[in-house]
Amino acid sequence: MFQTWSIFTAVFLLMMQLCTGEKSCVIWSSAGHVVQRDSTFNIYCSFNCKCKRSMYSGQLPTLQPHTQLNLTTIYLTVVNITKSNTFSCLCNCPALDQCGLDISAGYPPDHPKNISCIYKVQNNETGDVLCTWNRGRDTYLTNSTVLWVRTESGNHTSDQESHKVFNKGSDSLSVSFTVPRSVQIIYVWVQVQNPLGSSVSSPIIYSLSDIAMPLTPVLGRTACSSRECVIQVEQHVVTQHLEIQYKAAGETWTSYFYQIVQTSAVQDRSIPSLEPYSLYHFRARSKLSTGQWSQWSTQISTWTQEEAPAEPLDVWYAEPASDLKTPTVYWKEADISIARGRIIDYRVRVYNPDSGSELVTNVSADARNCSVPLCTDKCDVTVWARNSKGLSPPARVTARHVKARSSHDVKVKVDNSNVSISWRKDESAALPVSFYVVEWYPEGQRLEELRWMRLDSDSTHAVITGIKPFVCYKGALYVFYNESSVTRTLFGGVATVESAPVSGPLVLETEVEGHTVSVSWMELRRSERRGCVTKYTIYLKSRGGEQKHYSILAPDRTYKTKDLPPADYSLWMTAWTAEGEGPAGHKLMFHIQQEIPLSLLLVCVFISAILVLLVCLCQIPSVKQKFWVYFQCFMLDVVPDPANSKWAKECTQEKGKIKLQMQLSNSSVSQGEEDPVLVDVEELPEQNSNISTSTKVSSQQSPGTESSTLLYPVTTYIKSFSHDSDSSDHTHASLDTNTTIDYISTHANMEEEEEEEEEEEDGTLDFFPSHNIFMEPFSIGGNLTLDTVKVHFCSDLFQNS
Repeated sequence: MFQTWSIFTAVFLLMMQLCTGEKSCVIWSSAGHVVQRDSTFNIYCSFNCKCKRSMYSGQLPTLQPHTQLNLTTIYLTVVNITKSNTFSCLCNCPALDQCGLDISAGYPPDHPKNISCIYKVQNNETGDVLCTWNRGRDTYLTNSTVLWVRTESGNHTSDQESHKVFNKGSDSLSVSFTVPRSVQIIYVWVQVQNPLGSSVSSPIIYSLSDIAMPLTPVLGRTACSSRECVIQVEQHVVTQHLEIQYKAAGETWTSYFYQIVQTSAVQDRSIPSLEPYSLYHFRARSKLSTGQWSQWSTQISTWTQEEAPAEPLDVWYAEPASDLKTPTVYWKEADISIARGRIIDYRVRVYNPDSGSELVTNVSADARNCSVPLCTDKCDVTVWARNSKGLSPPARVTARHVKARSSHDVKVKVDNSNVSISWRKDESAALPVSFYVVEWYPEGQRLEELRWMRLDSDSTHAVITGIKPFVCYKGALYVFYNESSVTRTLFGGVATVESAPVSGPLVLETEVEGHTVSVSWMELRRSERRGCVTKYTIYLKSRGGEQKHYSILAPDRTYKTKDLPPADYSLWMTAWTAEGEGPAGHKLMFHIQQEIPLSLLLVCVFISAILVLLVCLCQIPSVKQKFWVYFQCFMLDVVPDPANSKWAKECTQEKGKIKLQMQLSNSSVSQGEEDPVLVDVEELPEQNSNISTSTKVSSQQSPGTESSTLLYPVTTYIKSFSHDSDSSDHTHASLDTNTTIDYISTHANMEEEEEEEEEEEDGTLDFFPSHNIFMEPFSIGGNLTLDTVKVHFCSDLFQNS
């Protein structure tokens, strides 16, 4: 029985140990579980069993080096702790938990500072006291803060009351409590404590009349005219002071004070001296006879009513870019203080004093310019602005196309995004200066983006703002002496920020005339210029590799290149600003042709003129005869047409055959060919183109021949042959002594080749169209213009006749 009880007791104790979570060690700090930051202390661990011991720190345990104090205790020294931390000890004893300790690090509370209290009067019976103070630095610990209050009413002093304050984590703490209006004086002080210490402020005494503050007024409906607004003000308590502030857009607050005895909770208050058609914002606050001003009320806003515009518009005039365009009158949008209402439209009157004509036009409220078509050299333009209450005073400008140049020395200085224009007064001017006008606009956009500034007569400089970067501006200074005397000085090339152009000019046309090339190009777009274009460069490169360039100052956009040698050329262009040269534009190709030299051309013209003159002169018979006499030696003889000869007719009858009877001596037969017989021919003057004349022929016979017998048959000869002749006039022929002149027909048709053999057997010679037959072995000689010719027959006569 005892043994059973012992086992039960052991099991019970073991279960109790497991249930209670018995630790393997005991841990403690030499400074307690709350320590001050930046302090040094020790953490000790005492173990209940023999085991391997270690110490850790942090939420995620990190092994720390420890020191052995005795057989059961180890410790860890913590130096300058900066935040709360967790420390633990570990032993490998079975069934025992490790031990741990949380250390909180912080500061003792500071002395409360800047204690202030306000008494907010809710009604005529009670009010709430709101006290605030600064707690000082953060302690990083849980603080207990209490506001202590004691009141006095006449001779009666109340017991002190505590008002606990909850720490909300902010630097400023506050607490509110109710105090009757019968209380005159209150005493307040603040007490703060935490585990590291406590702090109590000194008592502060307040008189409720000094810290009394009424509730914030409530602003109700408003009623406004053009110059005054009446505002409804509601208050919960009777106050002696009321302040209403107002301001227009972009202005500062203006205060209007009321010192009155309030007779009711809701009263109307008037705000005078306002501007017409202006949006005003209002707010209000109040104060008792003593004490502090209440908080500002919520703002309310309202518009005052309109009035007719008070001042004339600022009007300016722009000359047309060409005679084909009409002038333009510009005006600035009136300030709301000048317009005094919403502009409905503008009225423009154009009067031409030369013709006496007048034109009145209504322009929409969105317009800022108007063309004036009746203007010639001079016209008067008047502009009014109109709202619901009437018209503005007239604004007049006299339009002129031409203005004289001013002698003022105008200087331009660029400073970041602003441009300063300065000038000197012309002391030699006969008339006093009335006012100045400075105008400016982006280059090439005068009519679209014209801006101007009107200055008084004492001004000598102007600052232009709103200049866009990478944009080139131009402008002018106008000096007005009176309406009829105006001078002008131009300025240009103004840019606040520049870079090289981003593209090259676009070539519009290249016109080639001889060795001269005319080039025209388009101006770069504004986005591509990146500033003021100062010049252009034209590059020419021939096929041989030779390159030339030409610089042209802006704003010229045409150029002529001269004396280019003949070649194929490529052309491209670039643009320049003050920051450098831009990229090249697209390339164009053209060709310069080789021209005929002028000297050769003049020679050809001279020769052509001489030939034309000679041709004309040859049409005159007397000149033609002289020409024939003097230049006969240089001309070919005219060949008669053989088709008209008797011989040609006989040949036609004999079927194209010519028989030549030949009487040969025995010696000539035996010896072969002998020397030819020379015949002297004397040419007689022509008597008739159709009648043959007789000639005396003396023949010289070669030895061995009979004088009474002709060696060769009687025949004629052709003095000259012309394959292209188609005329039978002026034919010259010579005959022997016993023969009458006959002609060889060029129209005799030869028979086929087989007829040749038959004629050879008959002892006759045939003339074949395809052969030249030389009449051998004799020759006929004669005196024909002192020339001796051989007679030969050409079958070509028959072919060409």
